[in-house]
Amino acid sequence: MSTHDHNSGMNFDGHDHHDHEGHHDGSMADYVKGFIYSVILTAIPFILVMTKAFESNKTTVFVILAFAFVQVFVHMKYFLHMNAKSEGGWNMLALIFTAILVIIMFSGSVWVMYHLDNNMMPMSTQNAHDMV
Repeated sequence: MSTHDHNSGMNFDGHDHHDHEGHHDGSMADYVKGFIYSVILTAIPFILVMTKAFESNKTTVFVILAFAFVQVFVHMKYFLHMNAKSEGGWNMLALIFTAILVIIMFSGSVWVMYHLDNNMMPMSTQNAHDMV
């Protein structure tokens, strides 16, 4: 009997399995590491928010976003098994394209909201009362 059951994709010898195309099946150790890293990367921002570790809310938001950014890469590496070699590099190219689109949409939305907030005409309380 082989140490790798090709029907189920299970790896019985406890070692990572790489086939000739660079695919990675992962091992229980990879999944456990990914889970531990994910829990840590979730718990730290939670603790920072609950203890109000930073005076500024903006600082807290940026720290949380940094932890979220790192967690995305942990999930990609340990759970999705994405790297530059998987699927001949097409997975990474699709990820880069998606990231660029998300960055454009996010930054554009923030830019529009910021300028709308700054350029809206202030409404006096008298005008607001007259409209009701």
